[in-house]
Amino acid sequence: MRYFFLILILITSCNTGSEVLENPEVLNVKILSLGDSYTIGEGVCENCNYPNQLIDTLKTLNPNDNFNLDIIAQTGWSTTALINNINNDLPANYDIVTLLIGVNNQFWNLSFETYENEFIDLLNISRSKTNSGSFEDVVVISIPDYAYTPYSQSFSQGLRDEISSEIDMYNNFAQNYCYQNEISFVYITDITRLGLENPELVSNDNLHPSESAYTLFVERILPIIEQKIYN
Repeated sequence: MRYFFLILILITSCNTGSEVLENPEVLNVKILSLGDSYTIGEGVCENCNYPNQLIDTLKTLNPNDNFNLDIIAQTGWSTTALINNINNDLPANYDIVTLLIGVNNQFWNLSFETYENEFIDLLNISRSKTNSGSFEDVVVISIPDYAYTPYSQSFSQGLRDEISSEIDMYNNFAQNYCYQNEISFVYITDITRLGLENPELVSNDNLHPSESAYTLFVERILPIIEQKIYN
């Protein structure tokens, strides 16, 4: 009988140890999203913007891990406004920082040189807010094109073409800088250029992306985020 109990204890101990080994360590992931109306989600519900959809998708796919989100963004912000509204005391403890900015620089006809300089400043700020202090944990998202929305249809064709051309100029600069410095860049502008042929991609305000459009953004952003978190 003594030997039976000893064997039982050994089996129980082995099973317990096996269960411990099979349980992966829980990750606590913090994401910071910087931007303007395209980040805060003007025209859609509070949880319908791309950062919140991204977090919700990560939670669904990785239920054993914890995901937290902070957003610093506001409708109408230019690169200058975003820089001025990032608290210098914001801790450098984020696993991922996303950046989508620049449309208001174009909309208000601000100097392109200002965008060039401040975009780089914002990338360095983004890097400084990561745990790693590295560009490896920064993700830049291209600027949507509002020329393909009902709001812009009152503009002349020439003005709409000019908007698209300038949006391309901003995005090309950002993309080239990111590639040169090995920073992840996600191109979503083409999705927003379907806004007239697919009205469901535009929110009820006739200007900003809809929840459905942000879902398509997340489909492109998600693989890069997961790679950075889990690889």
